[in-house]
Amino acid sequence: MPSDTTHLIALAAALGWASGLRLWAVLLLTGGAGALGWITLPPGLHVLENPLVLTAAGVMAAVEFLVDKIPALDSIWDALQTLVRIPGGAALAAGVFGGDDATWVAVAAVLGAALAANSHVAKASVRAAVNTSPEPFSNIALSLIGDATVPAVLWLATAHPVALLVVVAIAVLLMATTTLLLVRFLRGVVGRLRRRFSPSTP
Repeated sequence: MPSDTTHLIALAAALGWASGLRLWAVLLLTGGAGALGWITLPPGLHVLENPLVLTAAGVMAAVEFLVDKIPALDSIWDALQTLVRIPGGAALAAGVFGGDDATWVAVAAVLGAALAANSHVAKASVRAAVNTSPEPFSNIALSLIGDATVPAVLWLATAHPVALLVVVAIAVLLMATTTLLLVRFLRGVVGRLRRRFSPSTP
């Protein structure tokens, strides 16, 4: 393993966790930073600097930016993105260690998938709960927070890797707790709706 192991672990954690929130923005920002020479990406992530990859990521990031501001449509988008965010987080985390021991690659892939799943499920649960409110402003505010979180996390991984690992660890615990509470809340909402609209028994 290289001497900057902490930086690599922090980058893998950041990429995995942030992918659960905004995979396409992660691809765009990471590849763009590498292409512009702002950071030196590990060999396994050099493909992100390809102009075609950057263009595709940019288009998808723009679509996600807009869709994520629209109540109900954001939850549909989140459901569809389950198919790509979690595998994407795994692939990006593994790519950080792509040139090293296969054990590190496998561990990074598993942790990347777990971190992406954690943030993705929490995000989807929060947005689904917020969608029970008729006003759109809370949705937009939460979406903007997500937009700002991704570049902040990626910057922290390169500038202050130890701080990033602490932040991600705390975020994982908070998101897991939030998800459990919101799942109970949403089950209660669904149950009330079923009772309200189910035919009354004589």
